[in-house]
Amino acid sequence: MTPRAYEPGRFAYEGLDRVLHEKARLGILTSLATRPEGLRFNELKELCSLSDGNLSRHLQTLEEAGLVEVWKGWRDRRPRTLVRLSADGRRRFVEYLEELERVVRDAAAARRRSAEAGGRAEGEDEWAPA
Repeated sequence: MTPRAYEPGRFAYEGLDRVLHEKARLGILTSLATRPEGLRFNELKELCSLSDGNLSRHLQTLEEAGLVEVWKGWRDRRPRTLVRLSADGRRRFVEYLEELERVVRDAAAARRRSAEAGGRAEGEDEWAPA
């Protein structure tokens, strides 16, 4: 292993923001990233398989964190809601994805090293289940 693998905090992945990392919010952000013009509430609800209440709560969290913008309007006397990634939200989402890519690269490198070593590092202790 390279000395870098032993750096303190090397695998802490500080860029994995808990606000973005939650499964439903990750789905919401990914959906919005594919549609810069935004999505209507019902479209987002269907894409992410969420209930009205669940989506509303997650949007509130994302809005409070400055990741999304929620726009309210009316059409044919019916309320409508449009949700878009904010500029800061788009930047933070890209940074988050870069951190996820680092996780994947680290795991892939570890898997390659393990396969090359026959599943065991040279000089490694013998271990057995307790």
